[in-house]
Amino acid sequence: MCGIAGYVGKKQAAAILIDSLKRLEYRGYDSAGIAIAGDNGKITRKRCKGKISNLEKLIRGKNLKGTTAVGHTRWATHGCPSDENAHPHADCSGRTVIVHNGIIENHASLRSALSAAGHKFNSETDTEVIAHLLEDVLKSEKDFLKAVTSAASKLEGSYALGIINSDNPGELIAVRKDSPLVIGLSADGNFIASDVPAVLPYTKEVIYLEDGQSARIKKDSVEVFDSSLKKIKKKISKITWDPVTAEKQGYRHFMLKEIHEQQRAVQETLLGRINRGDSSVSFEDFNLTAKDFKKYKKIFMTACGTAYHACLVGKFLLEDGLKIPCEVDIASEFRYRNPPIDDTTLVITVSQSGETADTLAAMREAASKGAYTLTICNVLGSTMTREADGVIYTHAGPEIGVASTKAFTCQLAALYLLTVYFGRLRGSMPVKQAREMTEGLLKLPLKIKKFLDEQEQATEKISHNYFKKNDFLYIGRHVNYPLALEGALKLKETSYIHAEGYPSGEMKHGPIALVDEEMPIVAIVNKSFVYEKMLSNIQEIKARGGKIIAIATEGDTETAKIADDVIYIPEVPEILSPILTSIPVQLLAYYISLLRGCDIDQPRNLAKSVTVE
Repeated sequence: MCGIAGYVGKKQAAAILIDSLKRLEYRGYDSAGIAIAGDNGKITRKRCKGKISNLEKLIRGKNLKGTTAVGHTRWATHGCPSDENAHPHADCSGRTVIVHNGIIENHASLRSALSAAGHKFNSETDTEVIAHLLEDVLKSEKDFLKAVTSAASKLEGSYALGIINSDNPGELIAVRKDSPLVIGLSADGNFIASDVPAVLPYTKEVIYLEDGQSARIKKDSVEVFDSSLKKIKKKISKITWDPVTAEKQGYRHFMLKEIHEQQRAVQETLLGRINRGDSSVSFEDFNLTAKDFKKYKKIFMTACGTAYHACLVGKFLLEDGLKIPCEVDIASEFRYRNPPIDDTTLVITVSQSGETADTLAAMREAASKGAYTLTICNVLGSTMTREADGVIYTHAGPEIGVASTKAFTCQLAALYLLTVYFGRLRGSMPVKQAREMTEGLLKLPLKIKKFLDEQEQATEKISHNYFKKNDFLYIGRHVNYPLALEGALKLKETSYIHAEGYPSGEMKHGPIALVDEEMPIVAIVNKSFVYEKMLSNIQEIKARGGKIIAIATEGDTETAKIADDVIYIPEVPEILSPILTSIPVQLLAYYISLLRGCDIDQPRNLAKSVTVE
């Protein structure tokens, strides 16, 4: 996944594609490439690992002529960053070339069938499967658009596709399912892109493709079709954003954009890993047998910052699902306390970047003592993923804002999947429990969307009541206690307000002394088996003049009688609620910081990847 660009027009495409790809660099990537359909009936591909500057050097002096082209900047999900794994990808003949964002869930089974039929693969990617699949379909279906949609119907997962074919010169086909794709319109030709910034220098007029729609794009025409290939008329939108705002897709800050990307990010972290037939879970880059797992008597989890809070949720999940002890350590302390670790210990590290110095040092310490090391990470090819015994990749995509949002929820999603995987492997999780958890997980992306659609404005309005306060407390119980810590961290990071998170039961052991009418308390009061205890806790606070901002479950009228303000999340089983609870605490931090005029995406003194101790 990452950045798609494409052009069909009256001008030479190479320079346009390079410029468009540069305008998508903010998304992050590890390789880049372009493919140009020349006047000689052949498609020339140029790809390389690393930055677009490397690609520019590669094509310099090559005299690449052609007015139809596709390009891509890749953030690796299947296969390490390399020249071979860079997009665009081609079929055996080189006549069909494709760029792709998203994840193909059934790529392994498709690859196996296509290999058996004689297709030769040159990369480790899921994308290349699409090119070979289309090559097969084109043997019997000569209409390019019909062939593409027929091939796409065999794909499971998410995709935004840009495809050119040397037998159909001057034509570009675009298809979308669960991954963004925009078409740009101009007098000099037409474009496709994964984001508006790629086309902004050339046109302000765009068409947004919706799920299930496809388009046939030529230099002087664009036809859009629904899932049954019925031609439809699409609204042309006028872009009024400046280039910097365009990088954020119209959002004021990357943090807000990334909060809204959580529906897709969580969905893509789950894609391809849950077998709905038996509710089992599988991972591509990590595999332990029941025999392997039997020897592990204890689990340690270690991380820093937001990832540490994900580990605290993971402790609840793993101990409940596996019935074995699980400890969580702050990575910067882990190796200095000489933890009791040997080859009967499983050590899990969690890091967005895979380069966090303290977490990497903790992992190396564990490995030196004989532990099996498993890392949960967002960056393929990072140091932790290279050194760990096993890897689970989150598919959050690049996260630009320093305050982690979508990376955190994807870490949680990965930990839920890991719990089911280990629980079934160990035999400690009944099929019924696994099914309830996996089915609940698959429903979460839509519940994230529902919350944002229905409660974002209410959360923004609530922030106006509290943005001038100097201190906050966050409280929660059980599996949502770590979300109190995470909510306080988000507020500290982005608004510079002093905030602390506590287990609710600890309030009477000290923190309640701070409560007065100037002290807002964010209380996580989801429906759960500790719900009545949470109500008692917030009543104690209310009796001392504290102002309560409650995060509660839809339909909860009792909390509304006590709290000053309530943010409602959709109903969800308690064990799955942390992913949903994270959204309102992120939004509250964002809107309070906005009202205080803070530098939200780049808070003072902070760095995105902490690579020093």
